[in-house]
Amino acid sequence: MKIGFIGYGSMAEALASKWVTKHSLFIGGRNLEKAEKLAKKLGKTVEFGSEAEAASFGEIVVLATRHEAVFEAINAAGGSDALADKVLLDINNPVDKSDFLAKTYDGISLAEEIARVVPNAHVVKAFNMCQAKVWQMNPPVFDDRPFVVMYCGDNNFAKQKIATLIEDVGCEAKDIGDLKYARMLEPAAAIVIKLLLSGHDPYTVLNLIQPELKAI
Repeated sequence: MKIGFIGYGSMAEALASKWVTKHSLFIGGRNLEKAEKLAKKLGKTVEFGSEAEAASFGEIVVLATRHEAVFEAINAAGGSDALADKVLLDINNPVDKSDFLAKTYDGISLAEEIARVVPNAHVVKAFNMCQAKVWQMNPPVFDDRPFVVMYCGDNNFAKQKIATLIEDVGCEAKDIGDLKYARMLEPAAAIVIKLLLSGHDPYTVLNLIQPELKAI
């Protein structure tokens, strides 16, 4: 698959490092020096450039900015028309660190608001439940159980692509339903963020135990 990242921070680096041997990658952002630095760190096959170039490159576009910058990044990528028919992977958490409550957009999640702004794209929420160090694990395993990555979206074809990427990082993929269930994932992630910022180990996660899979 062709994956364009908009953003070049720790989450982008951790996920891209797991996908670079299996997929074609492009690192995009407003700071070309930072995009180039990450691209070169990942390997000579990785391209870099602007947000618009990342959007044009990717069949999957990863929104790997801070949550406050997501809609600015969408505009920089060319807006709704440029992202039409793309799979948009939202890995963000709109959490107010003053009280650790998840921000909503007139009662809906950030992922749903992205889908409203880019109605012809296929938004999938995933990879938001822990910080970058967990994705750097090879593979992410806790108490001898793989980390279960819950994801949601309204388009089954798009979700199948993201399930493949989840498995590519060594995790188990768990489809929890339509995109509206991002309203549950984002507050759940807020719990983890609150724990992390209160001093918990960076590998703190909420892992879904699936005994039926453990027994196979």
